[in-house]
Amino acid sequence: MNKKDVLKTNNGIYRILDIKDNRILAIDCKRKNMPKYYEYEFFESAELLDETVLSSFYSGDISPKDESIAHRRFAMIADAVAVADDEKKRCEMIRKASLLFGVSKQSLRKYLCTYLAYDNILSLAPARVKSKELTSDQKNMRWALNKFYYTRNKNSLTTAYTMMLKEKYCNIDGKLLAEYPTYNQFRYFFRKTRKMETYYISRNGIKDYQRNNRPLVGDGVQEFAPCIGTAMLDSTICDIYLVDDAGRLVGRPILVAACDANTSMCLGYSLLWEGGTYSLQSLMLNILNDKVALCEKMGISITKEQWDVNRLPSVLITDGGNEYKSQQFSQITELGVSIVNLPPYRPDLKGCVEKFFDLVQNTYKDILKGKGVIMPDFRERGARDYRKDASLTISEFERIVVRCIIHYNCNRVIHNYPYSSKMLEEGVRPNANAIWNYKSRDESDCLIDVSKNELIYTLLPRTTGNFTRYGLKVNGLRYYSKDYKENFLKGGECIVAYNPDNCSFIWLKERNGKFVQFTLIESRFADMPFTSVADIKQKQKKLEDDAIKENYNAKIELISFIENVASGYTGKVDTKGIRAVRHSVARKSHKDIGGELDD
Repeated sequence: MNKKDVLKTNNGIYRILDIKDNRILAIDCKRKNMPKYYEYEFFESAELLDETVLSSFYSGDISPKDESIAHRRFAMIADAVAVADDEKKRCEMIRKASLLFGVSKQSLRKYLCTYLAYDNILSLAPARVKSKELTSDQKNMRWALNKFYYTRNKNSLTTAYTMMLKEKYCNIDGKLLAEYPTYNQFRYFFRKTRKMETYYISRNGIKDYQRNNRPLVGDGVQEFAPCIGTAMLDSTICDIYLVDDAGRLVGRPILVAACDANTSMCLGYSLLWEGGTYSLQSLMLNILNDKVALCEKMGISITKEQWDVNRLPSVLITDGGNEYKSQQFSQITELGVSIVNLPPYRPDLKGCVEKFFDLVQNTYKDILKGKGVIMPDFRERGARDYRKDASLTISEFERIVVRCIIHYNCNRVIHNYPYSSKMLEEGVRPNANAIWNYKSRDESDCLIDVSKNELIYTLLPRTTGNFTRYGLKVNGLRYYSKDYKENFLKGGECIVAYNPDNCSFIWLKERNGKFVQFTLIESRFADMPFTSVADIKQKQKKLEDDAIKENYNAKIELISFIENVASGYTGKVDTKGIRAVRHSVARKSHKDIGGELDD
């Protein structure tokens, strides 16, 4: 008789756990009670069984998920297994595990007894529940519900029942059979098997479910953004038409904004006519700008406490648009910023910035009625053409937007913010800027100190340059720097950043992350955008190509002329008296240059 032996007696099947002082510690494998000590006489007539007798109770294909659960359950009872022979210590280990893992003591005792009985971690996997076989009528009901009810057509339950009868319970003549399930049976099966998640998703779509029906059991945005420094980015087309300085209609501007997820503070904005990566560059620069000086240029006076933002957030949450996924914008991660791209059509996941747009636009829309503001009926037939009401320029409208942002940050009351006891003691006002200023004093914020130049260098587009003895060639132009003579001689590729709007300078990116400025050699292109240089070179190439073609035509004509001239004489050449012949011919062809003078 040895440890881990499986013995069969008249009372049941037991596993030997330990042998001490002529007593045997064993566990009843069928009843799965806590192990206890038995006398030797209890197992005198016992039959030794093979281990496979018990393995049949839990054998079979176990999924990776169930196997993971089994190992997690074993981790909960590992300490109790080590002291299974000591009842007092065993109870203490179970009590501690219950507090640590949040599992009831009864469940932990069950796991412990199961493992000791089978001596296999896989025995802790969840038991498989055999589903009851459906009848033929129930199979038809399930088919009809999936075919006609759980669809985007949103058929009623009676319609789905009628369609089931037509498809499954009619003869070849289309007449209803004698026996068929009643509507009450169909409705009972539907209510018994209905899952609300399936109902909402199948009839309304996953997007509507995520937005309007999914369970809201989290702790709000503070759950994943416990401190400031997690920004939500988005853009919208403003509901207003603007004009230029001459009064000509321009259209609707684009407003790009970044809001802090924790405090809902607007960190920065960008109001312009262009979208894409350019708008994101402008937004990031606006976040770093001194807001007091920025507002002063617009004639708006604020204090630093009203908009004290001049550092980059460490996490940027976007909707996964092309501009956010672009290689150029993703370069900002070199500064320590993380970009989180959300699934498409999930505005609810960045509700902070979505609500910002609503509040800001609703603030000025009622006041600017008749000034180009678009009203809800603008798509309806016969609605007013709001373009004709446009009267504001983008600079005037920007002043309004900035003033609305200040009101949003400083005067909007934030309800249900999770105040700490310390915040209550200090009397922090329920406004975005007050909470932001309080959180900014905490060293655990997630903001990054970055200079303006570092940000610009990082967000500039990049390309590959080639060192040659003629300079650093980038986009067809040559650049130089006096400190890189060896690189010009050795050659090789490198990464450079460039300004698409001005080709006068490019910046070499060193391995240590620093940027070194190079100056344009071909000064005739100075201060031109790269697109203009490309156009000039393309026009020049076209002229050269046309000239090359004309050159070939002229060469062909020249060859033909020479061949015609040379084909006239076919006689033999007399090579005697060459010097005398040369003098004779020279005298005949000699002209009196002085005689060419005009009288």
